[in-house]
Amino acid sequence: LQVVESGGGQVQPGGSLRLACTVSGFTLDYYQIGWFRQAPGKEREGVSCISVDGGRTYYKDSVKGRFTVSRDSAKNTVYLQMDSLQPEDAGDYYCATEGPPFSTVQDMCLRGTRYLTIWGQGTPVAVSP
Repeated sequence: LQVVESGGGQVQPGGSLRLACTVSGFTLDYYQIGWFRQAPGKEREGVSCISVDGGRTYYKDSVKGRFTVSRDSAKNTVYLQMDSLQPEDAGDYYCATEGPPFSTVQDMCLRGTRYLTIWGQGTPVAVSP
């Protein structure tokens, strides 16, 4: 079971990136997926999480209205569209899944760093002029 992130890079403030989390070894259809980020010197935090059917999503307050999470079962991929990027959005972005059943996607994002067991290697996002 594996997840692989891609799509990171460097952009100017106000720019956009679309991250992708592609899963292998299992079918995406049965798993909640979370996006997490870790800035230098800070703890990893949940940014956005999406339910199995994509009908429920959660966003950290600071990214609401700017980030959009979606899933494409045919491609076994979850996306994180990031618009209006700001310097404080910079960090390594990880997708993760598999763990105890979370009652809500919010719960997954808030507690996932401790309980999720499948993590990708991360993709870096840098935001600077």
